[in-house]
Amino acid sequence: MLRERLVAGSPRVAQVLQQVRAQTPGQLTREIELNRVLTGTMLARQLPASVSSLREVEFRVFSQFGDDGIIQYLLQHVDAPESFIEFGVETYRESNTRFLLVKDNWRGLVIDGSEANVASITTMAEHWRHDLTAVASFITRENINDLFTSAGFTGEVGLLSIDIDGNDYWVWEAIEVVSPVVVVAEYNSVFGPEAKVTVPYAADFTRRAAHHSHLFFGASLGALCDLAERKGYAFVGSNSNGNNAYFVRLDQLGDLRALSAAEGYVESRFRESRDASGNLTHLSGSARLDEIAHLVVQDLTTGSQRPLRDAVG
Repeated sequence: MLRERLVAGSPRVAQVLQQVRAQTPGQLTREIELNRVLTGTMLARQLPASVSSLREVEFRVFSQFGDDGIIQYLLQHVDAPESFIEFGVETYRESNTRFLLVKDNWRGLVIDGSEANVASITTMAEHWRHDLTAVASFITRENINDLFTSAGFTGEVGLLSIDIDGNDYWVWEAIEVVSPVVVVAEYNSVFGPEAKVTVPYAADFTRRAAHHSHLFFGASLGALCDLAERKGYAFVGSNSNGNNAYFVRLDQLGDLRALSAAEGYVESRFRESRDASGNLTHLSGSARLDEIAHLVVQDLTTGSQRPLRDAVG
């Protein structure tokens, strides 16, 4: 009744409602996304010059969490070429680089292991409106450099985003043909703040097959920080949801503060664990570690493989 009275009393409101009803779902989605981009653009222009924690600059346009804001903030502090690579993008509707593509018109390469996902990306308006290359390939440390080279991405790039829920550590370690200024890498918060561990390398690794809980994947933050240091990068923080770590190449670090893994670690609180039938179990805290503690990891400190429970102490 209230809505009817408002509409009846306001011809303009009635007109707007009629226009909304006349739009197709695709038109509505496009309009919503344009409004999100506009809001994100305004937020990017208001970012502070310096912060004590990356969580202070978080905002979300197309990223899963607050990573769009973090990326915009870091790119204001470095001199980076306008190009990016992101792999593990699924349909690219939710990603770390889509806002960068739309707002800043960067050239980009996205890779996903699903041909259906990549086919979906090629139907997006962004695919023809911008210089976006989409490649379907299951990523391994053996093929990653060839994938980049074949797509025309070599040398310095502005940003690299790594999220394949598995061999992230091993693939980043293998990358040689590009030198990104900023790297975003997913870490497994369940592995703790200091242990340097990763899943053992297997070219066909998938999170689902590794353990029914979906909790056994990727690498610890400590492992990624150690790898970053060897590759010439400094760790500058994590997002507030505790799944993405940020690294800046040392020659571009400037006034950004380098952190240790312990200083920048954020424990994730999202509850995505599953039982053997695929149902969500919503494990949290130490219960997640207990669920996979018996599984074998590569301990990078000792150079050996041993149960996770022994590696994390």
